[in-house]
Amino acid sequence: MAEMKSFGRGLLIFLVFFAICSAPGSATAQVPLLMWSSDSLPLLPPPTAGHITSIEELTVYFTSVFGSGSHTVLLFLQDKLSKDDFTLFGGVFGNKQESNFKNLEAAMQSSSSVTLPALEWAGPSVIPSLLQEKLGVSPQLVDAETLTHLSLTTSANNLLLINLPYCSDSPKSCKEVLNHNDKIIGKVLGFLKDRDVPYTAVYTGLQPSRVIPETSASNQQVGRSLLQTPAPGVKQPIVFLNASRNPCIMLWAQNLNVSLSGSTQWIDFFTESPDTTGSMCNDVSSLLVLNHPSGLKLSFAMSRQFYPVSARYWFTLDSVQLQANGLTRSFIGRNSIYAPAEYSFHCQSVSSFQDALLIPNITNQEQENDRLNFIDFQIQGFGLANGTNFSYASDCAGFFTAGIWMGLLSSLLMLLILVYGLHMIMQLNTMDRFDDPKGPSISVPQSE
Repeated sequence: MAEMKSFGRGLLIFLVFFAICSAPGSATAQVPLLMWSSDSLPLLPPPTAGHITSIEELTVYFTSVFGSGSHTVLLFLQDKLSKDDFTLFGGVFGNKQESNFKNLEAAMQSSSSVTLPALEWAGPSVIPSLLQEKLGVSPQLVDAETLTHLSLTTSANNLLLINLPYCSDSPKSCKEVLNHNDKIIGKVLGFLKDRDVPYTAVYTGLQPSRVIPETSASNQQVGRSLLQTPAPGVKQPIVFLNASRNPCIMLWAQNLNVSLSGSTQWIDFFTESPDTTGSMCNDVSSLLVLNHPSGLKLSFAMSRQFYPVSARYWFTLDSVQLQANGLTRSFIGRNSIYAPAEYSFHCQSVSSFQDALLIPNITNQEQENDRLNFIDFQIQGFGLANGTNFSYASDCAGFFTAGIWMGLLSSLLMLLILVYGLHMIMQLNTMDRFDDPKGPSISVPQSE
Protein backbone atom coordinates (compact mmCIF):
# COMPACT_ATOMS: atom_id res chain seq x y z
CA MET A 1 0.00 0.00 0.00
CA ALA A 2 2.88 2.38 0.82
CA GLU A 3 4.46 1.64 -2.56
CA MET A 4 1.18 2.38 -4.37
CA LYS A 5 0.85 5.71 -2.54
CA SER A 6 4.46 6.56 -3.37
CA PHE A 7 3.90 5.69 -7.02
CA GLY A 8 0.71 7.76 -7.07
CA ARG A 9 2.53 10.78 -5.62
CA GLY A 10 5.32 10.33 -8.16
CA LEU A 11 2.85 10.16 -11.05
CA LEU A 12 1.05 13.23 -9.68
CA ILE A 13 4.34 15.16 -9.63
CA PHE A 14 4.92 13.90 -13.18
CA LEU A 15 1.57 15.37 -14.29
CA VAL A 16 2.21 18.69 -12.52
CA PHE A 17 5.54 18.91 -14.35
CA PHE A 18 3.62 18.12 -17.55
CA ALA A 19 1.30 21.07 -16.96
CA ILE A 20 4.24 23.42 -16.40
CA CYS A 21 6.03 22.21 -19.53
CA SER A 22 2.92 22.65 -21.67
CA ALA A 23 2.18 26.20 -20.58
CA PRO A 24 1.05 28.60 -23.34
CA GLY A 25 4.52 30.13 -23.41
CA SER A 26 5.99 26.93 -24.90
CA ALA A 27 5.32 26.38 -28.58
CA THR A 28 7.56 23.31 -29.00
CA ALA A 29 5.57 20.17 -29.70
CA GLN A 30 6.19 17.54 -27.03
CA VAL A 31 5.44 13.89 -26.44
CA PRO A 32 5.96 11.91 -23.21
CA LEU A 33 8.34 8.95 -23.17
CA LEU A 34 8.13 6.21 -20.55
CA MET A 35 10.90 3.62 -20.33
CA TRP A 36 11.29 0.58 -18.07
CA SER A 37 13.42 -2.54 -18.03
CA SER A 38 13.63 -5.91 -16.36
CA ASP A 39 17.30 -4.99 -15.76
CA SER A 40 18.55 -1.80 -14.14
CA LEU A 41 18.51 1.47 -16.12
CA PRO A 42 21.01 4.32 -15.68
CA LEU A 43 19.58 7.06 -13.50
CA LEU A 44 18.75 10.48 -14.90
CA PRO A 45 19.06 13.70 -12.89
CA PRO A 46 15.64 15.12 -11.98
CA PRO A 47 14.59 17.63 -14.65
CA THR A 48 14.04 21.25 -13.79
CA ALA A 49 10.62 22.83 -14.16
CA GLY A 50 9.88 23.78 -17.75
CA HIS A 51 12.75 21.72 -19.19
CA ILE A 52 12.08 19.99 -22.52
CA THR A 53 14.32 17.00 -23.21
CA SER A 54 16.03 17.34 -26.58
CA ILE A 55 16.71 14.56 -29.06
CA GLU A 56 20.43 15.00 -28.44
CA GLU A 57 19.96 14.33 -24.73
CA LEU A 58 17.87 11.26 -25.51
CA THR A 59 20.56 10.02 -27.91
CA VAL A 60 23.22 10.29 -25.18
CA TYR A 61 21.00 8.38 -22.74
CA PHE A 62 20.22 5.62 -25.27
CA THR A 63 23.97 5.26 -25.84
CA SER A 64 24.49 4.60 -22.11
CA VAL A 65 21.64 2.07 -22.03
CA PHE A 66 22.36 0.12 -25.24
CA GLY A 67 26.12 0.66 -25.41
CA SER A 68 27.13 -2.95 -24.80
CA GLY A 69 25.63 -6.44 -24.74
CA SER A 70 22.50 -7.73 -26.45
CA HIS A 71 19.07 -6.22 -25.81
CA THR A 72 15.45 -7.03 -26.57
CA VAL A 73 13.63 -3.71 -26.95
CA LEU A 74 9.85 -3.30 -27.08
CA LEU A 75 8.73 -0.05 -28.72
CA PHE A 76 5.05 0.64 -27.97
CA LEU A 77 4.36 3.37 -30.52
CA GLN A 78 0.92 4.98 -30.16
CA ASP A 79 -0.50 7.06 -32.99
CA LYS A 80 -0.83 10.06 -30.67
CA LEU A 81 0.05 10.70 -27.04
CA SER A 82 0.10 13.78 -24.80
CA LYS A 83 0.04 14.69 -21.12
CA ASP A 84 -3.74 15.15 -21.15
CA ASP A 85 -4.21 11.43 -21.80
CA PHE A 86 -2.54 10.62 -18.45
CA THR A 87 -4.35 13.50 -16.70
CA LEU A 88 -7.81 12.45 -17.86
CA PHE A 89 -7.48 8.66 -17.85
CA GLY A 90 -4.64 7.90 -15.43
CA GLY A 91 -6.74 7.79 -12.25
CA VAL A 92 -3.98 9.36 -10.14
CA PHE A 93 -6.22 11.31 -7.77
CA GLY A 94 -7.22 8.38 -5.56
CA ASN A 95 -9.28 6.62 -8.25
CA LYS A 96 -6.94 3.74 -9.05
CA GLN A 97 -9.83 1.54 -10.08
CA GLU A 98 -10.70 4.05 -12.81
CA SER A 99 -7.19 4.09 -14.30
CA ASN A 100 -6.78 3.00 -17.91
CA PHE A 101 -3.04 2.42 -17.48
CA LYS A 102 -3.08 -0.36 -14.86
CA ASN A 103 -0.65 -2.68 -16.67
CA LEU A 104 1.63 0.24 -17.53
CA GLU A 105 1.68 1.48 -13.93
CA ALA A 106 2.31 -2.02 -12.58
CA ALA A 107 5.21 -2.57 -15.02
CA MET A 108 6.88 0.75 -14.16
CA GLN A 109 6.39 0.19 -10.44
CA SER A 110 7.92 -3.30 -10.45
CA SER A 111 10.82 -2.45 -12.78
CA SER A 112 13.63 0.04 -13.14
CA SER A 113 11.97 2.95 -14.93
CA VAL A 114 12.72 6.39 -16.38
CA THR A 115 10.16 9.06 -17.23
CA LEU A 116 10.67 11.92 -19.69
CA PRO A 117 7.57 14.12 -19.23
CA ALA A 118 8.32 16.45 -22.13
CA LEU A 119 10.39 15.12 -25.03
CA GLU A 120 10.99 17.37 -28.01
CA TRP A 121 8.97 16.06 -30.94
CA ALA A 122 10.99 16.19 -34.15
CA GLY A 123 8.97 13.84 -36.34
CA PRO A 124 7.10 10.52 -36.26
CA SER A 125 10.13 8.39 -37.25
CA VAL A 126 12.76 9.82 -34.92
CA ILE A 127 12.42 7.32 -32.04
CA PRO A 128 12.31 4.16 -34.26
CA SER A 129 15.29 5.45 -36.28
CA LEU A 130 17.25 6.26 -33.13
CA LEU A 131 16.67 2.80 -31.64
CA GLN A 132 17.51 1.17 -34.96
CA GLU A 133 20.80 3.07 -35.03
CA LYS A 134 21.74 2.15 -31.46
CA LEU A 135 20.78 -1.54 -31.76
CA GLY A 136 21.95 -2.07 -35.32
CA VAL A 137 18.78 -3.99 -36.31
CA SER A 138 15.63 -3.07 -38.21
CA PRO A 139 12.35 -2.89 -36.28
CA GLN A 140 10.15 -5.96 -36.53
CA LEU A 141 6.43 -5.18 -36.61
CA VAL A 142 4.44 -7.51 -34.32
CA ASP A 143 1.06 -7.53 -32.64
CA ALA A 144 -0.44 -9.25 -29.61
CA GLU A 145 -2.19 -11.93 -31.70
CA THR A 146 0.87 -13.14 -33.63
CA LEU A 147 3.33 -12.74 -30.75
CA THR A 148 3.06 -16.39 -29.73
CA HIS A 149 4.55 -17.46 -33.09
CA LEU A 150 7.58 -15.21 -32.63
CA SER A 151 10.98 -16.74 -31.94
CA LEU A 152 13.54 -14.54 -30.19
CA THR A 153 17.30 -14.99 -29.99
CA THR A 154 18.48 -13.39 -26.77
CA SER A 155 22.11 -13.53 -27.87
CA ALA A 156 21.43 -10.84 -30.49
CA ASN A 157 19.66 -7.48 -30.46
CA ASN A 158 15.89 -7.48 -31.12
CA LEU A 159 13.70 -4.44 -31.82
CA LEU A 160 9.98 -5.28 -31.68
CA LEU A 161 7.57 -2.54 -32.83
CA ILE A 162 3.99 -2.67 -31.51
CA ASN A 163 1.68 -0.06 -33.06
CA LEU A 164 -1.19 1.19 -30.88
CA PRO A 165 -4.18 3.17 -32.19
CA TYR A 166 -5.58 6.39 -30.76
CA CYS A 167 -9.17 7.51 -30.29
CA SER A 168 -9.13 10.07 -33.12
CA ASP A 169 -8.75 7.14 -35.51
CA SER A 170 -11.02 4.80 -33.62
CA PRO A 171 -14.80 4.56 -33.29
CA LYS A 172 -14.57 3.95 -29.55
CA SER A 173 -14.07 6.61 -26.93
CA CYS A 174 -10.58 7.57 -25.79
CA LYS A 175 -11.10 5.75 -22.49
CA GLU A 176 -11.92 2.45 -24.17
CA VAL A 177 -9.11 2.74 -26.74
CA LEU A 178 -6.45 3.54 -24.12
CA ASN A 179 -7.75 0.71 -21.93
CA HIS A 180 -7.46 -1.67 -24.90
CA ASN A 181 -3.89 -0.44 -25.56
CA ASP A 182 -3.00 -1.06 -21.90
CA LYS A 183 -4.25 -4.64 -22.19
CA ILE A 184 -2.03 -5.14 -25.26
CA ILE A 185 0.96 -3.86 -23.27
CA GLY A 186 0.15 -6.29 -20.45
CA LYS A 187 -0.23 -9.20 -22.87
CA VAL A 188 3.12 -8.52 -24.57
CA LEU A 189 4.94 -8.12 -21.25
CA GLY A 190 3.34 -11.29 -19.93
CA PHE A 191 4.54 -13.18 -23.02
CA LEU A 192 8.17 -12.18 -22.38
CA LYS A 193 7.87 -12.81 -18.64
CA ASP A 194 6.56 -16.35 -19.20
CA ARG A 195 9.58 -17.09 -21.41
CA ASP A 196 12.01 -15.40 -19.02
CA VAL A 197 13.28 -12.99 -21.70
CA PRO A 198 14.95 -9.83 -20.36
CA TYR A 199 13.64 -6.73 -22.09
CA THR A 200 13.61 -2.94 -22.18
CA ALA A 201 10.31 -1.26 -23.08
CA VAL A 202 9.65 2.22 -24.45
CA TYR A 203 6.16 3.78 -24.60
CA THR A 204 5.69 7.01 -26.56
CA GLY A 205 3.66 8.57 -29.37
CA LEU A 206 4.14 9.14 -33.08
CA GLN A 207 2.98 12.70 -32.54
CA PRO A 208 1.31 14.81 -29.84
CA SER A 209 -2.43 14.36 -29.49
CA ARG A 210 -2.79 17.95 -28.28
CA VAL A 211 -0.53 20.92 -29.03
CA ILE A 212 -0.96 24.34 -27.42
CA PRO A 213 0.27 26.91 -29.94
CA GLU A 214 2.24 29.93 -28.83
CA THR A 215 0.29 33.13 -29.29
CA SER A 216 1.82 36.56 -29.49
CA ALA A 217 0.17 39.45 -27.70
CA SER A 218 0.95 41.74 -30.65
CA ASN A 219 -1.18 39.58 -32.94
CA GLN A 220 -4.15 39.44 -30.60
CA GLN A 221 -7.13 41.65 -31.25
CA VAL A 222 -7.62 44.39 -28.68
CA GLY A 223 -11.15 45.31 -27.64
CA ARG A 224 -14.49 43.57 -27.69
CA SER A 225 -15.40 40.97 -30.26
CA LEU A 226 -18.07 38.35 -30.81
CA LEU A 227 -17.26 34.97 -29.26
CA GLN A 228 -19.34 33.07 -31.79
CA THR A 229 -17.47 31.88 -34.87
CA PRO A 230 -19.07 30.66 -38.07
CA ALA A 231 -19.53 26.91 -38.25
CA PRO A 232 -17.26 25.08 -40.68
CA GLY A 233 -18.74 24.02 -43.96
CA VAL A 234 -20.44 20.61 -44.08
CA LYS A 235 -18.93 18.09 -46.45
CA GLN A 236 -21.01 17.23 -49.48
CA PRO A 237 -21.93 13.57 -50.05
CA ILE A 238 -20.40 11.57 -52.86
CA VAL A 239 -23.07 11.11 -55.56
CA PHE A 240 -22.84 8.84 -58.61
CA LEU A 241 -25.18 9.54 -61.53
CA ASN A 242 -26.52 6.86 -63.88
CA ALA A 243 -26.77 7.10 -67.66
CA SER A 244 -29.94 9.23 -67.30
CA ARG A 245 -28.02 11.69 -65.10
CA ASN A 246 -30.10 10.74 -62.08
CA PRO A 247 -28.52 9.99 -58.68
CA CYS A 248 -28.37 6.25 -58.00
CA ILE A 249 -25.62 5.90 -55.35
CA MET A 250 -24.90 8.22 -52.43
CA LEU A 251 -22.22 7.98 -49.73
CA TRP A 252 -21.28 10.28 -46.86
CA ALA A 253 -18.85 9.91 -43.98
CA GLN A 254 -16.95 12.07 -41.59
CA ASN A 255 -13.83 10.02 -42.41
CA LEU A 256 -13.11 7.14 -44.77
CA ASN A 257 -9.82 6.01 -43.23
CA VAL A 258 -7.62 3.31 -44.77
CA SER A 259 -4.39 1.94 -43.26
CA LEU A 260 -2.12 -0.36 -45.25
CA SER A 261 -0.01 -3.20 -43.84
CA GLY A 262 3.22 -2.05 -42.25
CA SER A 263 2.10 1.60 -42.13
CA THR A 264 0.91 3.61 -39.15
CA GLN A 265 -0.52 6.43 -41.26
CA TRP A 266 -4.21 6.67 -42.08
CA ILE A 267 -5.35 7.80 -45.56
CA ASP A 268 -8.73 9.56 -45.63
CA PHE A 269 -10.63 9.13 -48.90
CA PHE A 270 -13.01 11.93 -47.89
CA THR A 271 -10.44 14.74 -47.58
CA GLU A 272 -11.09 15.64 -51.19
CA SER A 273 -13.67 14.60 -53.77
CA PRO A 274 -12.43 11.26 -55.14
CA ASP A 275 -12.91 10.13 -58.73
CA THR A 276 -15.81 7.67 -59.19
CA THR A 277 -14.61 6.21 -62.49
CA GLY A 278 -15.61 2.55 -62.74
CA SER A 279 -18.85 2.87 -60.76
CA MET A 280 -22.12 1.38 -62.04
CA CYS A 281 -25.70 0.87 -60.87
CA ASN A 282 -28.94 -0.87 -61.88
CA ASP A 283 -31.99 -2.34 -60.17
CA VAL A 284 -30.13 -5.43 -58.96
CA SER A 285 -26.60 -4.37 -58.07
CA SER A 286 -24.60 -1.20 -57.50
CA LEU A 287 -20.86 -0.58 -57.40
CA LEU A 288 -19.29 2.63 -56.11
CA VAL A 289 -15.58 3.01 -56.90
CA LEU A 290 -13.51 5.73 -55.21
CA ASN A 291 -10.13 6.45 -56.83
CA HIS A 292 -7.67 8.26 -54.56
CA PRO A 293 -4.96 10.51 -56.07
CA SER A 294 -2.31 8.34 -54.39
CA GLY A 295 -3.33 5.37 -56.56
CA LEU A 296 -5.48 3.56 -53.99
CA LYS A 297 -8.93 2.34 -54.97
CA LEU A 298 -11.88 1.66 -52.63
CA SER A 299 -14.93 -0.19 -54.00
CA PHE A 300 -18.36 -0.70 -52.38
CA ALA A 301 -20.37 -3.59 -53.91
CA MET A 302 -24.11 -3.65 -53.06
CA SER A 303 -26.96 -5.90 -54.12
CA ARG A 304 -30.77 -5.76 -53.95
CA GLN A 305 -32.84 -8.89 -53.31
CA PHE A 306 -36.43 -9.81 -52.42
CA TYR A 307 -36.96 -11.80 -49.19
CA PRO A 308 -40.32 -13.64 -48.96
CA VAL A 309 -40.28 -13.81 -45.15
CA SER A 310 -40.42 -10.03 -44.79
CA ALA A 311 -42.26 -9.56 -48.12
CA ARG A 312 -39.99 -6.70 -49.15
CA TYR A 313 -36.75 -5.90 -50.93
CA TRP A 314 -33.54 -5.44 -48.93
CA PHE A 315 -30.13 -4.16 -49.96
CA THR A 316 -26.83 -5.39 -48.51
CA LEU A 317 -23.29 -4.06 -48.67
CA ASP A 318 -21.80 -7.32 -49.88
CA SER A 319 -18.15 -6.33 -49.77
CA VAL A 320 -15.66 -3.50 -49.64
CA GLN A 321 -12.53 -3.98 -51.71
CA LEU A 322 -9.25 -2.11 -51.22
CA GLN A 323 -6.78 -2.14 -54.11
CA ALA A 324 -3.23 -1.03 -53.37
CA ASN A 325 0.16 -1.85 -54.88
CA GLY A 326 -1.45 -4.17 -57.40
CA LEU A 327 -3.11 -6.30 -54.69
CA THR A 328 -6.79 -6.51 -53.74
CA ARG A 329 -8.06 -7.00 -50.19
CA SER A 330 -11.74 -7.82 -49.62
CA PHE A 331 -13.87 -7.15 -46.53
CA ILE A 332 -17.23 -8.93 -46.18
CA GLY A 333 -20.14 -6.83 -44.90
CA ARG A 334 -23.32 -8.59 -46.03
CA ASN A 335 -23.96 -10.15 -42.61
CA SER A 336 -23.90 -6.82 -40.73
CA ILE A 337 -24.61 -3.98 -43.15
CA TYR A 338 -28.12 -4.17 -44.61
CA ALA A 339 -31.35 -2.16 -44.76
CA PRO A 340 -34.67 -2.10 -46.62
CA ALA A 341 -34.05 -1.31 -50.27
CA GLU A 342 -35.83 2.05 -50.07
CA TYR A 343 -33.82 3.11 -46.98
CA SER A 344 -30.24 4.17 -46.48
CA PHE A 345 -27.85 2.58 -44.00
CA HIS A 346 -26.14 4.63 -41.27
CA CYS A 347 -23.66 3.71 -38.56
CA GLN A 348 -21.44 5.81 -36.33
CA SER A 349 -18.58 3.37 -36.81
CA VAL A 350 -17.90 0.83 -39.56
CA SER A 351 -14.49 -0.79 -39.21
CA SER A 352 -12.59 -4.00 -39.85
CA PHE A 353 -11.25 -4.20 -36.26
CA GLN A 354 -12.70 -3.72 -32.76
CA ASP A 355 -16.40 -4.64 -33.05
CA ALA A 356 -15.91 -5.10 -36.78
CA LEU A 357 -18.84 -4.86 -39.19
CA LEU A 358 -16.47 -5.51 -42.12
CA ILE A 359 -14.92 -8.97 -41.79
CA PRO A 360 -11.53 -9.30 -43.53
CA ASN A 361 -11.39 -11.99 -46.19
CA ILE A 362 -7.73 -12.97 -45.82
CA THR A 363 -6.42 -14.14 -49.18
CA ASN A 364 -2.97 -12.54 -49.10
CA GLN A 365 -0.66 -12.73 -46.10
CA GLU A 366 1.01 -9.45 -47.05
CA GLN A 367 -2.28 -7.60 -46.65
CA GLU A 368 -3.32 -9.22 -43.38
CA ASN A 369 -2.93 -5.96 -41.44
CA ASP A 370 -4.84 -3.70 -43.85
CA ARG A 371 -7.52 -1.85 -41.87
CA LEU A 372 -10.65 0.17 -42.70
CA ASN A 373 -12.29 2.65 -40.36
CA PHE A 374 -15.34 4.64 -41.52
CA ILE A 375 -16.66 7.23 -39.05
CA ASP A 376 -20.27 8.49 -39.19
CA PHE A 377 -20.86 6.38 -42.29
CA GLN A 378 -24.04 6.50 -44.44
CA ILE A 379 -24.65 4.86 -47.81
CA GLN A 380 -27.58 4.21 -50.15
CA GLY A 381 -27.35 2.26 -53.39
CA PHE A 382 -31.01 1.95 -54.42
CA GLY A 383 -34.29 3.88 -54.28
CA LEU A 384 -32.92 7.43 -54.34
CA ALA A 385 -36.33 9.00 -54.82
CA ASN A 386 -35.37 12.21 -52.99
CA GLY A 387 -32.79 13.31 -55.53
CA THR A 388 -29.61 14.32 -53.72
CA ASN A 389 -31.02 13.59 -50.24
CA PHE A 390 -30.70 10.33 -48.35
CA SER A 391 -33.86 8.35 -47.62
CA TYR A 392 -34.83 7.33 -44.09
CA ALA A 393 -31.78 5.79 -42.42
CA SER A 394 -31.74 2.33 -40.89
CA ASP A 395 -29.20 2.69 -38.09
CA CYS A 396 -26.87 -0.09 -37.00
CA ALA A 397 -27.60 0.58 -33.30
CA GLY A 398 -30.61 -1.45 -32.19
CA PHE A 399 -33.39 0.09 -30.12
CA PHE A 400 -33.18 -2.50 -27.33
CA THR A 401 -29.63 -2.29 -26.06
CA ALA A 402 -28.13 -4.58 -23.42
CA GLY A 403 -28.76 -1.95 -20.73
CA ILE A 404 -32.45 -1.65 -21.65
CA TRP A 405 -32.91 -5.44 -21.54
CA MET A 406 -31.22 -5.63 -18.15
CA GLY A 407 -33.46 -2.88 -16.79
CA LEU A 408 -36.62 -4.55 -18.12
CA LEU A 409 -35.70 -7.98 -16.75
CA SER A 410 -34.77 -6.53 -13.34
CA SER A 411 -38.05 -4.59 -13.17
CA LEU A 412 -40.02 -7.69 -14.17
CA LEU A 413 -38.29 -9.77 -11.50
CA MET A 414 -39.06 -7.21 -8.77
CA LEU A 415 -42.67 -6.98 -9.98
CA LEU A 416 -43.07 -10.76 -9.72
CA ILE A 417 -41.67 -10.70 -6.18
CA LEU A 418 -44.12 -7.92 -5.24
CA VAL A 419 -47.10 -9.78 -6.74
CA TYR A 420 -46.10 -12.97 -4.94
CA GLY A 421 -45.80 -11.10 -1.63
CA LEU A 422 -49.24 -9.49 -2.04
CA HIS A 423 -50.71 -12.86 -2.93
CA MET A 424 -49.29 -14.43 0.26
CA ILE A 425 -50.57 -11.55 2.38
CA MET A 426 -54.07 -11.94 0.93
CA GLN A 427 -54.06 -15.62 1.92
CA LEU A 428 -53.77 -14.80 5.65
CA ASN A 429 -56.97 -15.61 7.69
CA THR A 430 -58.02 -14.11 11.03
CA MET A 431 -58.99 -16.26 14.06
CA ASP A 432 -62.65 -17.27 14.25
CA ARG A 433 -62.65 -18.05 18.03
CA PHE A 434 -61.58 -15.81 20.92
CA ASP A 435 -61.53 -16.13 24.75
CA ASP A 436 -64.64 -14.70 26.50
CA PRO A 437 -63.49 -13.03 29.75
CA LYS A 438 -66.94 -13.60 31.30
CA GLY A 439 -67.16 -17.26 30.38
CA PRO A 440 -65.02 -20.33 30.79
CA SER A 441 -61.67 -20.20 29.07
CA ILE A 442 -60.95 -22.28 26.07
CA SER A 443 -59.14 -25.43 27.08
CA VAL A 444 -56.81 -27.14 24.75
CA PRO A 445 -56.23 -30.83 25.54
CA GLN A 446 -52.56 -31.60 26.08
CA SER A 447 -52.85 -35.38 25.90
CA GLU A 448 -52.18 -37.21 22.73
